[in-house]
Amino acid sequence: MGSRTAIDLNALRSVAAVAETGGFTAAAERLGVTKARVSLDVARLEARLGAGLFTRTTRRTRLTEAGTALLHEALAPLQQIESALAAFSQPRAAALSGPLRIASTADYAGQGLARAVAAFAAAQPALQIELRSSDRVVDLVAEGIDVAIRLGWLRDSSLRATRLGDFEQHLVAAPAYLERAGTPKRPEDLAQHDWVALSLLRSPLTWSFVSRSGERRQVRMKSRLRADAALPLRALVEAGAGISVMDQFHAEAGVRAGTLRRLLPEWQLPAGGIHAVWPPGRHVPAKVRAFIDFYAAWLARPRR
Repeated sequence: MGSRTAIDLNALRSVAAVAETGGFTAAAERLGVTKARVSLDVARLEARLGAGLFTRTTRRTRLTEAGTALLHEALAPLQQIESALAAFSQPRAAALSGPLRIASTADYAGQGLARAVAAFAAAQPALQIELRSSDRVVDLVAEGIDVAIRLGWLRDSSLRATRLGDFEQHLVAAPAYLERAGTPKRPEDLAQHDWVALSLLRSPLTWSFVSRSGERRQVRMKSRLRADAALPLRALVEAGAGISVMDQFHAEAGVRAGTLRRLLPEWQLPAGGIHAVWPPGRHVPAKVRAFIDFYAAWLARPRR
C-alpha cells in the first residue's frame, strides 16, 4: 500500500477541507493556501495510500469509499491533536481563534440559536463561525462539525453530549379543526381525532400524559398525515389537518399568532432535552467548550 513514511497532517487537513467544501478552490480559500497546494497535498496522500480519495465532476468533488473511510477514522484524532496543541501553545487567557462549525436544524436555528451564535461571535471576534442547518441528523465526524445542538432524545451513543436545558411539549390544533371536529376533553378522546404525526420520533403515535394530580394515561393515535420536521408539521396543523404535539417553541409561536390553540393544558407530556453534542475524543477543544458554556448560560436567562 505504498511507502510506510509518516503521513503529513497538512494533507489530511486538505482532504477534510475539500470534502467539506466540495471543491479544491473552496478548500484553498478556507485553509488560506493556494489551490495548487491543496491539489498537491491530496495527490501525495493518494499516492501514499495507493487509492483515490475523490471523484471529480464538473459540479462537485465527492469522496470515494476509500476517502470516506479515511476521514471517518482520521478526522476526529486530527481535530483532537490540533486542539491539544492549541491548548498547550496558547496562554489560557488568550482569545479563541480559528474556525468553529455549529450545526442544528433549520427550525431551531431560526427559533433562537442564531441570536445566541451572533452574540457569541461578537464576544469572540477571532473566531470564524459557520452555522449549518439541516433537518437530517448529520454525521459530525464526516462533515467536520465541531458541535451540534439537538433537541429531543439522543440516539447515537458514540457521541459525547451534555444536556443544556429542557423544553415542554404541547398538544395543539387549529381553531378551524376544533370547530369542525370538536375539542377533546380527556387524553383518551384523542384516539377519535385526526392526528398529524412527526415521523422523526421513535413512537409518533403513542403518547403518555400525566395530570397535575399524578394520574397517567397512554393513548394510541390514528394518523393519515405525517411530517418529517417541525415546520411542516406546524403548517399542516395550522391548515386544520388534525391535532398534534409540538415543541413549545413552535406551539407558543402559533398560539401567539392565533393560528393554534393549546389543548388539555392540565395534562403534561414528557419533556425533551436541548443537548450539545460533539465528536468522540478525550479532549474537548477550548472553543467548543466556550460555546457550550455560553449557550447553556443563554438558555438559562429569564425568558422575555
